[in-house]
Amino acid sequence: MLSLLDLRARIDAGTLTPHGAVGLAREAIAARDDAVRAFACLDPRPAVAQEGPLAGIAVGIKDIIDTADLPTGMGSPIYAGWRPKADAPVVARLRRLGAVPLAKTTTTPFAFLDPTATRNPRHSGHSPGGSSAGSAAAVGAGMLPLALGTQTGGSVIRPAAFCGVVGVKPSFRLLPTVGVKCYSWALDTLGLFAARVGDAARALALLAERPGIDLVADTGAPRIGVVVPDFCDEAEADALAALQRAARAAERAGARVHDLSLAPLFGEAFACHPVIQDYEARQALAWEYAHHREALPPLLRAALDAAQDVGTDAYDAARRTAHRARRSLKDVFGEGDVDVILTLSAPGAAPEGLASTGDSRFNRLWTLMGVPCVTVPVETTGGGLPLGVQVIARFGDDGRALAAARLIERAVG
Repeated sequence: MLSLLDLRARIDAGTLTPHGAVGLAREAIAARDDAVRAFACLDPRPAVAQEGPLAGIAVGIKDIIDTADLPTGMGSPIYAGWRPKADAPVVARLRRLGAVPLAKTTTTPFAFLDPTATRNPRHSGHSPGGSSAGSAAAVGAGMLPLALGTQTGGSVIRPAAFCGVVGVKPSFRLLPTVGVKCYSWALDTLGLFAARVGDAARALALLAERPGIDLVADTGAPRIGVVVPDFCDEAEADALAALQRAARAAERAGARVHDLSLAPLFGEAFACHPVIQDYEARQALAWEYAHHREALPPLLRAALDAAQDVGTDAYDAARRTAHRARRSLKDVFGEGDVDVILTLSAPGAAPEGLASTGDSRFNRLWTLMGVPCVTVPVETTGGGLPLGVQVIARFGDDGRALAAARLIERAVG
């Protein structure tokens, strides 16, 4: 895979130019994307900055994020060829840092569940996940060193795990969602994909203008609580084994590791996620539903049909439960002898076939809580499919989540 830090080190050493680094990405795309199908469109003549901390870094932009020089199609024929007049702020920030938004990556339509044509770069017969399918697959295939995605349920963490890359869902609103097609304003979160934890930490620190995210020192003995939520359907044996392998590796590296149980309130909050998501989605996509319902793909159309019956009383009650759970999660970190939580990224490896993007049940609670999440590749199944684990820290402690993820990454080799 292309590493952001490796490319930048070569540029700083004078052995690679920014044009040359972007050229490596373009060559990889030409060689591999016919099989992976990660891109909605490419910039044929990108402007390449010579200065900036991300000069020479080609970036994939999920195709629900506005770009002024490339179409933003939302994964839907309703927006085919649509050209925003302005970059989303996160894209403008990338350009100021010297990065090259080289391509729009595929998204499930409006970032819901109906799959794209993108294939898993590790096994073409399996799903890359979703909704940020193209971003995860492009990094996993070694075509880009960095890509942006979004998460409303599990749309960064899950595809990152399926494609064997690092995925980061930052603290809620750490990165601006202005210029991103909304599905749920209380849940939508910008995230990113990279080859390694260090690459992701550097990119997030620069995008958020918070250098401390990349400077959190390894504590040497982080306190890690291992969580297997009892309010979710059980995970597959391979995923549980990967979680235990990561926990034991972290312990050997000096971490203090113990099992952690969550109070029943978190199960109640987990059940509130779809209520909040559906209530807000029926408003966020009201125009598309009213004027183009038949052009919506089947899973999204059915979800919006059902969402018309979600009332304000249920929505307000769900928000109150979520708020209580967020306050209680502060106590888990504050009183539970825990610096970070280690849990599952997905129920198992990427599912076979392209009819499903997989299940987000091990992601939705943490999205609702607004806390930073990092998925780290741990191992592969006998069939060569990646398995990852998810590291979670308290709200605003993105640097600690990344530091613990880096410890696990090193520990598992």
